[in-house]
Amino acid sequence: MTDPVAKLPSELDQLPDRDPEETAEWAASLDAVTKAAGPHRAAYLMRRSLQHAEGAGIALPKLLESDYVNTIPTSAEPAFDGDLEMESKITAWNRWNAAAMVTRGSRFGVGGHIATFASAAWLYETGFNHFFRGKEGDGSGDQLYIQGHASPGIYARAFLDGRLGEQQLDNFRQESGGDGLPSYPHPRRLPWLWEFPTVSMGLGPLSAIYQARFNRYLANRNIKDTSNSHVWAFLGDGEMDEPESTAALALAAREQLDNLTFVINCNLQRLDGPVRANFRVVQELEGAFRGAGWNVVKTLWGSAWDELFQLDTQGALVRRLREVPDAQFQTYATRDVAYIREHFFGAEPALAELAKLLSDAKIAECFYTSRGGHEARKVYAAYRAAVEHKGAPTVILAQTVKGYTLGKGFESKNANHQMKKLSTDEFKGMRELLGLPIPDSAFQDGLVPYGHPGTDSPEVRYLQERRAALGGPAPARRVHAVALPEPEERAFKALYKGSGKQEMATTMAFVRLVKDLMRDKETGRRWVPIVPDEARTFGMESLFPSAGIYSPLGQTYEPVDRDQLMYYKEAKDGQILNEGITEAGAMADFIAAATSYATHGETMIPFYIFYSMFGWQRTGDQMWQLADQLGKGFIVGATAGRTTLTGEGLQHADGHSHLIASTNPASLNYDPAFAYEIAVIVKDGLRRMYGQAAPGEDSNVFYYLTVYNEPKRQPAMPEGVEEGIVKGLYRFKEGAPASEDAPRLQLIGSGTAIHWVLAAQELLAADWGVTADVWSATSWGELRRDALESDEALLRGEERVPYVTQALSGAPGPVLAVSDWMRAVPDQISQWVEQDWSSLGTDGFGISDTREGARRHFGVDAESVAVAALAQLARRGEIPASKVKEAREKYGM
Repeated sequence: MTDPVAKLPSELDQLPDRDPEETAEWAASLDAVTKAAGPHRAAYLMRRSLQHAEGAGIALPKLLESDYVNTIPTSAEPAFDGDLEMESKITAWNRWNAAAMVTRGSRFGVGGHIATFASAAWLYETGFNHFFRGKEGDGSGDQLYIQGHASPGIYARAFLDGRLGEQQLDNFRQESGGDGLPSYPHPRRLPWLWEFPTVSMGLGPLSAIYQARFNRYLANRNIKDTSNSHVWAFLGDGEMDEPESTAALALAAREQLDNLTFVINCNLQRLDGPVRANFRVVQELEGAFRGAGWNVVKTLWGSAWDELFQLDTQGALVRRLREVPDAQFQTYATRDVAYIREHFFGAEPALAELAKLLSDAKIAECFYTSRGGHEARKVYAAYRAAVEHKGAPTVILAQTVKGYTLGKGFESKNANHQMKKLSTDEFKGMRELLGLPIPDSAFQDGLVPYGHPGTDSPEVRYLQERRAALGGPAPARRVHAVALPEPEERAFKALYKGSGKQEMATTMAFVRLVKDLMRDKETGRRWVPIVPDEARTFGMESLFPSAGIYSPLGQTYEPVDRDQLMYYKEAKDGQILNEGITEAGAMADFIAAATSYATHGETMIPFYIFYSMFGWQRTGDQMWQLADQLGKGFIVGATAGRTTLTGEGLQHADGHSHLIASTNPASLNYDPAFAYEIAVIVKDGLRRMYGQAAPGEDSNVFYYLTVYNEPKRQPAMPEGVEEGIVKGLYRFKEGAPASEDAPRLQLIGSGTAIHWVLAAQELLAADWGVTADVWSATSWGELRRDALESDEALLRGEERVPYVTQALSGAPGPVLAVSDWMRAVPDQISQWVEQDWSSLGTDGFGISDTREGARRHFGVDAESVAVAALAQLARRGEIPASKVKEAREKYGM
């Protein structure tokens, strides 16, 4: 029979004990304390010993959780650097106007959120008055990732300082008139205010980490001094459930990003109810962040709790706080004092005795309002600790009440996230609580008024003076447009001339082009190559020793391949961001680099290369974030297409990314077939995004290029095709007529499919006497974009013919479009093609096979193209139907 209390083996059993007798004495002392004073006293002494050991520099594993109390005791709080009474007045005005704006908007049914900012008001106000650096001082200022649902409070503050007017507040969520405010932080909709779109939960924290990391990248590469830039990410405790929220915590700690602070508003509620109904989310988050290596500051209780903790001589209060689940604590905030006395303090005799010393008013204050996140001094102390901490990022866990100051109808209610308005009586109650001088007469026709103390009031002067001292308004987005010089032509010429007899995949052509562009004296250092671990797959290992892989530590080891020419070189000023197996992290890198022109006034040229299957499909939300944030750069889907990656099969076979990419208005999507097409597209992209955009062109775009791993001979560029390459279509090879009356048709191919189409052209001529012209479609998406713009012009009474219609005008015979994508990709342009249209593609799931086998399976190989072309001609009566059957038999269909 086994001993039920037998000691489980641990890692200590692997270590030699040089003095077992001394070890036994320590264990006996602990047993004695436990027996004499109880297990709680023994646990306290152990934790004190660990704290002392840490202070003495003794290396020990850290505890992942601390008691459910403030990290910074009241006695250790720094002096508050400001006028607390004045800041309270400012915060009151902001609370009022945020609620008024959303309530007024509810007349039009546009919605809005009130409760989030109500709980977080002091978290923002303390930062704006004391910590957040603006962009008009030295450096780039701070980067603020504002919680999306708190946007009404930020608008309210901008109204108070004169950056917004009443009319704009009344147009909250009503943008079509041109003077409205977007519902959430959105740089594309309000580009002078918002820097970062954050309401897609999880992307804010992930992006904040990589933004802080990119700030260090710029500094270590001597591009921009970012030492005075701090990244602040404001998050909800419910948002931390998103996997992206915690995906890069270890990176932030590993790279010692002490320029980063997470402020998590722990109001214990998510959108529909408690975050952790039966548990404690603050303790869970503390363990997760401590375990990842972050500095954790808990700001849980307001000053009203100080008296309770002083009376808690037996530790009963701390024990009780540690065991009460979040949903129960939420309930305490909505019940009467008698309920709290019974259900909280009645849990054990020591607590019941403590409660006898407390008045009902004191208990009500503690459980209804007194949270650390609602007191400026507590928040100030936490922020000061965060910015002064060195060697690790900081997370501040600030406890609040969701819906605070909005009245009992809102505070801590499960439904408060969906509650869009307050009644007139509720506003009047809020007015009294906040002490605002708003008369009853201001409530006209049942409409709540906005409140403002006056442009020359002490409150506004104080606010503006504080912001001036910190470097100007915040949040704010500033763009200092400086065109980059055009790179030297020789890098492009290398691809224009083709590869001769040598075969080269278009993936390698792109990498070769960028490698040459990175040598450019003027712009080379501004390229930011980004890859999620498989650089060698894409032929980028040649960049390792020349450009270096970025690491803030440099290279502290001797690489295993140091004796090789293309060894794995890490460097503090390395140019390549090689992220490991994280497409989400690599995409966050790209966004930080792609928007550096605005964030830091430093234009960078990122290119992010990845397996195309793991781009738009896997991180499509971040692609939209990139568009929302007006990012620029080159996204490259390598090993593209459904059939080019031999043997890999379904999970790696991308036949749909171009269709997904076509949904994003900021993405210019190209599927080049040849190396010279890549050169033309990249050159034009550099001009449009970083040089001089043509009239009517939007420079705030990014390019999606698909490239292939299939080696082919790369032809030299024909004359006069540049315009067609950029616009999306040009005739690559005209068919030689077999006879004067030979049937004729047009074959269009994109990407690697151009080679099947060219082979089909030869089969049709040699075996069936059919003449086919071959066209290269470099961009189905740009052809469609141009056609849609032509349709819009017609609605305005302007005559405009789509480019694809013009290009194919007069081309004899039907059109057959072929690609390595699902048919919906080329079918995007079918309605603007005057000729009979049909298409071939790779619809369905991928398959593991050879390239030839996969292409025959999907019916897109040269023989299948030839048969499909003959079938088109037969339907038109231009050849006998028997020819189609004969072709199927000939080619073994």
